Amino acid sequence: MARIQRIRPEGLVSSPAFSHVAIVPPGATTTYVGGQNAVDAEGSLVGEGDVAVQSARALENARIALAAAGATFADVVQWTVLFVDGVDLAAAYGAIASQLAFEEPALVTGARVAGLGVPGALVEISAVAAVLP
Repeated sequence: MARIQRIRPEGLVSSPAFSHVAIVPPGATTTYVGGQNAVDAEGSLVGEGDVAVQSARALENARIALAAAGATFADVVQWTVLFVDGVDLAAAYGAIASQLAFEEPALVTGARVAGLGVPGALVEISAVAAVLP
């Protein structure tokens, strides 16, 4: 059975937290998860002012969205994580890192931004996943 290959090439920094390249074989179903903030099912912000709590909730919302499409964190090819400038990145990543740890981790793009669409939101997480038949 074909599998998604996640590669950490020699000559690039080696990190257990992310891969540099992903190759998705033909026939995989691609799932895109739009930016998830730390909001509950009613749209209320969770963890106001606490980036660790917000990171955990945003990731949980991404998990729920992936599951609705039949995907899991193991199927994620690319994570994009946006942080409001000035937050404690160690606290933010510390709250979610263990859930993203795989032998071949996904690609990760992180960025600091001036603000997010949800007032008070400190983090937003989106994903691209590929599910093999």
